[in-house]
Amino acid sequence: MVDFPLSVIRLLIKIMSRVGKKPIEILSGVEVRIEGQKVIVKGPKGELIREVRPEIKVETNGKEVVFSEAKETQETNAFWGMERALVQNMIIGVSRGFEKQLEISGVGFNANIKGNKIELNVGFSHKVEVDIPAGIEVSVKGKNITVSGCDKNLVGLVAEKIKKVRPPDPYHGKGIKYAGEVIKLKPGKKAAAA
Repeated sequence: MVDFPLSVIRLLIKIMSRVGKKPIEILSGVEVRIEGQKVIVKGPKGELIREVRPEIKVETNGKEVVFSEAKETQETNAFWGMERALVQNMIIGVSRGFEKQLEISGVGFNANIKGNKIELNVGFSHKVEVDIPAGIEVSVKGKNITVSGCDKNLVGLVAEKIKKVRPPDPYHGKGIKYAGEVIKLKPGKKAAAA
C-alpha cells in the first residue's frame, strides 16, 4: 500500500470537489448582497439571510455568485460545496419557491386550515393541530395538502412534521404520505397463515 503525503491528498480532494467551484447564476428579479460572511438574497417570493462559514469566501461579480476557499482546512472542501448548494437553494427559493405535496388516505380522514395552524383529523379521538411558521403557506384541497415557501429547509421540516402526525400504516396504507410515495404493504395475519 502506498502512503501519499497530506499535500497530495488535499490536492486530489480539491480536484474532486467540483460543486463549490461552479458559480451560481443570479436569476432575474433576484438581488444578492454580501456583508462580510452574511449572504442576503431578496426576490419576489421573499428574503433569506444566511451566515456562510468562515472557511469559505463569497463574492458577487455582477450576474454570478462565486465561492472560494478562505482558509485551507481538511473540511473546507465539504463546506465549500455545501455552502454553495445552500445559497443556490436560497436564490431558487426567492424567485420560484419550493413546495411539498402530501396526501391523506383513510375513511373520514381530513385536514382544515385554522388561522396559522393546520388541523388534522386522522383517526385519533381528538384533532391534532400543527403550527404553520411565518413564511410558509399551507393549502388543503380535498385530501391533498400543499406546503410551500421560499426556504427549502423550512418547507421540508413543516411537511415532515405534518406527516409524522400519522405516518402511513404498513398494513392498510392509512395515514399521511408524500404525493407519489409508494407504501409497501405487509401481508396480514390471514395471508401469513395461508
